[in-house]
Amino acid sequence: MTNDLKTRIGLWSAALLTGLVAVVNLLSAVTPNLYGRTFLLKEFLPFEIRAGGHIFAALTGFVLLTLATNLLRRKRVAWLLTIGLLVISIVSHLIKGLDYEESLLSGLLLMQLIMMRHVFTAQSDRPSIAKGVWVLIGALLFTLAYGTVGFYLLDNKFSVNFSLRDAILQTLAMFFTEDNAGLQPRTRFGEFFANSIYIIAVTTFIYALIMLLRPVFLRNLATLNQRQRAREIVKNHGCSSLAEFTLLSDKSYFFSPTNQSVIAYVPKGRGAIALGDPIGPIADRRETIVAFQQFCQRNDWYPAFYQTLPDDIDLYKSLGFQALKIGEEAIVDLKSFTLQGKAGKNFRSAVNRMTKLGYEVRFYQPPIADDLLRQLKTVSDEWLQMVQGSEKRFSLGWFDEAYLKECEIAVIQSSHGEIIAFANIVSEYQINEITNDLMRHRKSIENGTMDFLFISMFQHYKEQGYDSFNLGLSALAGVGETQESRRLEKTLHYLYQHLERFYNFQGLHAYKDKFHPIWQPRYLIYPSLAALPDVIVALIRADSGDRLLDYFKPGS
Repeated sequence: MTNDLKTRIGLWSAALLTGLVAVVNLLSAVTPNLYGRTFLLKEFLPFEIRAGGHIFAALTGFVLLTLATNLLRRKRVAWLLTIGLLVISIVSHLIKGLDYEESLLSGLLLMQLIMMRHVFTAQSDRPSIAKGVWVLIGALLFTLAYGTVGFYLLDNKFSVNFSLRDAILQTLAMFFTEDNAGLQPRTRFGEFFANSIYIIAVTTFIYALIMLLRPVFLRNLATLNQRQRAREIVKNHGCSSLAEFTLLSDKSYFFSPTNQSVIAYVPKGRGAIALGDPIGPIADRRETIVAFQQFCQRNDWYPAFYQTLPDDIDLYKSLGFQALKIGEEAIVDLKSFTLQGKAGKNFRSAVNRMTKLGYEVRFYQPPIADDLLRQLKTVSDEWLQMVQGSEKRFSLGWFDEAYLKECEIAVIQSSHGEIIAFANIVSEYQINEITNDLMRHRKSIENGTMDFLFISMFQHYKEQGYDSFNLGLSALAGVGETQESRRLEKTLHYLYQHLERFYNFQGLHAYKDKFHPIWQPRYLIYPSLAALPDVIVALIRADSGDRLLDYFKPGS
């Protein structure tokens, strides 16, 4: 049995036992004590302490239920809280009725967790922990003040009128006695006030617990030094259409133990979404992925890789990941692309028509002049308004002047010199391929304008000696179409056919397909089916820049 399997079994057994202890505590708190044991305790402990044991047993049971799933996440804070609560649980069972059976069960779990202490390494977000602690302290102080002032001021609402000292003791009794020290409201408002103390306390306690267990939230993006290191690695080893986008400002970087490879990722919630495969020497690939897994585990993140190539699917699976086909990338073979003969007839027609109307395609080399960028901005703004969408990120660039200034730009100009459409071009570094990023045009354009732009780019880069032109991912294309496809992929295929209201999946695929590209599969690599919802939410957040409502607008 491998160490990893032993650890998983240990985690699951600890989590299940924690849940069992929680349920036992809750049941024991509301179950009458055995008469013989209670008779013995009466000689040593007053009723108030024994009743307090019931309350603490119930409270520890409630919190342990919450912590059980967090132990599976290997949360260090959850481990510390569970250890403390188990000690309280053991004492509570003994003082409430000499319930040594329940205490033994809690003690067994306590010993197991102490023996597994090295497993619980996942961090919580430190600022959130601090905030949670202060919220908890503040909640206790506020509830004490709230109850004290209320009991002191609310005359005739209860069976007795409270002095300031009595008001303080009554508020404490609300938490530490079973019968609230005999409190008897005389009016509906008095009953409401007593209940409101519990509502405030429970609400703030749950909020504090959530803050204590939050995954790490990355507040600082990559440093200049990290960006420079990443740029050098990408320049030397980048070999995909995503390589350039790993260098954009929304990315953070994880460097392999050898410092020869880099993973560009965006952390959102519980997901850390890497863009493409790790970039670096092939021999360094396995060690890089394993180290990234461990890094994410320490930060309570699910690691995932978006738009990976098919080359390393077996490697990912051997490391415990699952692979989901998410679409196909369209790659035009420029060496065989031609406007001649029957194959190029339709392409020739589009070029000739636009040329006769006075349009021409121009290519501008970086650095791009500020005046040209201002003209492109007006086209971009008009396009965004037309599609009722917002800038996407992560696997695409966005209209950022610093980024576009360093790109080659292809534009279509009218006979009057007005720019009506443009695309920026990015390199794929180690392979002799070119790809486009932003493709934007004005609201009113001639039919065939974008065909003219693409065909002109194909011709231009063929003359420049490039082998191929990457048209990017066609989302959900080719997914779930065979009998062997997984059920999840067949579900995506259904969405591909029925979500045209939100995304023109099939229309975009058909447009790219008319250039007769080679279609290559792309995958989403994720840890498990249970983690997939968190991974998808993180991916949507990364892609939309956290503008989730804009993301789901029709046509966006």
